[in-house]
Amino acid sequence: MPRKPKRKPVNLALQGGGAHGAYTWGVLDRLLQEDSLAIEAISGTSAGAVNAVVLASGLATGGIAGARERLSGFWKAVGASASLSPVRRMPWQRASDGWSLDSSPAFLFFDLISRVASPYDLNPMNFNPLRHLLDEHVDWQALRSCNDIKLFISATSVHTGKVRIFHTDDVTADAVMASACVPHLFQAVEIDGEPFWDGGFSGNPSLWPFFYDTESRDIVIVQINPIERRETPKTARGILNRVNEITFNASLLKELRAIDFVSRLVEDGVLDGKDYKDLRIHRVACDALLNELQSSSKLNAEWPFLQHLYEIGSNAAALWLETDGTHVGRRSSVDIRAMFG
Repeated sequence: MPRKPKRKPVNLALQGGGAHGAYTWGVLDRLLQEDSLAIEAISGTSAGAVNAVVLASGLATGGIAGARERLSGFWKAVGASASLSPVRRMPWQRASDGWSLDSSPAFLFFDLISRVASPYDLNPMNFNPLRHLLDEHVDWQALRSCNDIKLFISATSVHTGKVRIFHTDDVTADAVMASACVPHLFQAVEIDGEPFWDGGFSGNPSLWPFFYDTESRDIVIVQINPIERRETPKTARGILNRVNEITFNASLLKELRAIDFVSRLVEDGVLDGKDYKDLRIHRVACDALLNELQSSSKLNAEWPFLQHLYEIGSNAAALWLETDGTHVGRRSSVDIRAMFG
């Protein structure tokens, strides 16, 4: 009987993006079914952090099948909870507005009021349905004791602006809530007396933990936020959306530039290649479809939309496996130097 080829280890870097995290669910579900790959570690921010802990919890308690089941169950629960939310498309908007919430009265009201009042005024009890969903779908004890996968969850210190990385053995519901804490919607999450906001401000996601704490040299970035747009936004909402995209991609681009800088020094003989990892960068993205979505759709958690995003992610992962997956363990499938001209 022929022996199965050894799985190639990879590290996954999962971006945040609200409901667009369902795209990442689709990517993960497809990658989990791939016999040629093994996930060594995951670095996640915001929705990426949520996907990371749900996957790791399922893996710890039920293997690959358990991870897929937990991810599916979590996103179905997100869709079910959204059916009770006032922030959703009206029936007459579904035919003309796509998945956008730009014409939703409730969205427009909350968007406007969040610009003049803080979550400490509007939500003094600090209610966040995400905590209940996490506790329902994540076995925290099993996750922290899991030796099959390493987690790196990013959150941003409100006081210093620096990123804090929560490793597997100190990942809690609070750490994930901190990583996903949008400042104008929710109160800062305090951990050990320090307040934290969304990790996207300082690491979306953080790549540097892979340099020191993993064996694999392959990093697969599951990207939600577009790096490049050809059109100049002219509306107030469009301008704000692009500012947010640039802000939340800034840390990732800096780390990619640093990786390329070190690679150049190794190639030129300035640094000894034995002392520095020759990192291989890969990217699973679907710019053509994700770039068409309005920023307000990141708050649209309707189940049909989540299913749509899942399909986009699953198809993007399948295409990546077919075209670039063979490069894992050999070379990068992303030309970082070309990205920076």
